Amino acid sequence: MTETTVNDAFLPFARPDITEAEIEAVTQTIRSGWLTTGPNAAAFEKEMAEFLGGGDITCVAVNSATAGLHLAVEALGIGPGDEVLVPTWTFTSTAEVVRYVGADPVLVDVDPVTLNIDFSDAEQKLTGRTKAVMPVHLAGIPVDARELEDFATRHQLLVIEDAAHAFPVKSNGKFVGNSTSDAVVFSFYATKTITTGEGGMVMVRSEEKAQRMRTMRLHGISRDVFNRYQSTVPAWRYDVVAPGFKYNLPDTAAAMGRVQLGRAVEMRDKRRAIAHRYLDAFRDLPVESPMVPEDPENHAWHLFMLRIDAGAAGMHRDEFINRMSEEGVGTSVHFIPLHLHPYWSDACGAADTDFPAATREFERTVSLPIFSSMTDGDVDKVIGAVRKVLTR
Repeated sequence: MTETTVNDAFLPFARPDITEAEIEAVTQTIRSGWLTTGPNAAAFEKEMAEFLGGGDITCVAVNSATAGLHLAVEALGIGPGDEVLVPTWTFTSTAEVVRYVGADPVLVDVDPVTLNIDFSDAEQKLTGRTKAVMPVHLAGIPVDARELEDFATRHQLLVIEDAAHAFPVKSNGKFVGNSTSDAVVFSFYATKTITTGEGGMVMVRSEEKAQRMRTMRLHGISRDVFNRYQSTVPAWRYDVVAPGFKYNLPDTAAAMGRVQLGRAVEMRDKRRAIAHRYLDAFRDLPVESPMVPEDPENHAWHLFMLRIDAGAAGMHRDEFINRMSEEGVGTSVHFIPLHLHPYWSDACGAADTDFPAATREFERTVSLPIFSSMTDGDVDKVIGAVRKVLTR
């Protein structure tokens, strides 16, 4: 952040942090003639695995985190008759991939402070059909790795981490993605902490599972398209071994991702600096700011989720959002809990009273802009708007 002049134009909720280095990487890829999954995708997978800790970590690049979650539940053998514990406070993709394989998501309430899965409520939702748990690291606050491992071990559950918001961030000294979990899935959507435009990555420690995902991400074909098309001898023959999907990550996207990966820590530190400016600026306002961990590496600051005290502020969260828009600042809400959506409410037999923490906290939560390309002037604009709206 270097600019100090307040931008009079409307400030969007999110904006990708793209430099000339990303543009040049994509341009070089286009000029190379290799546009689909190729050498950049393979290098991106390797570099991501090394970033997370190396060793037996294997990464599989995909065209979205949703695709990654789907590949994970399929590769782990989850299917009809199985139940998967899913926090109600998440985007619909977390639960919908369970439906893709014919299994049933079981919604779980969240911890009122972190808004991550409440393991005590999850304990109450266990049945003889429970096969897996799918925790979400909401806003960049990681689920405690030891607590997650202990819960899964005690109940003999598979673990698929939805880490769409959790890069790069550590839990118990290790990056999310370097754990005993069966799969960890990251998102590189345009608003995420690093981006490929659209894209994602799956971390696994089983080469067998990784190979299954590679096969299923490209129509169930037994040979990787990159290996087939780079061959200098005839290599046109392949076998379809399963009814797969079209989930591969193009090389143009991977080229951008490789540059973003190299900037990931720098961009996280910029978001952290913005978060601390917000924390200082809002201390005297009728709001509750996000939890701040003692270790700065324990928060990715993908989102800055503010909770409005409607009574003290004299306005509901929705009115705050409208007034912020009038001040030229975009905001958002992450997320409408699944049990408040008609499909999931009906499908899961879920009532508001079954999820007291999520229902209560959702009504007062709003996300402010926090992206690494924000200037000092952008941050000033957000702070000025929040203070004006809440002290009006």
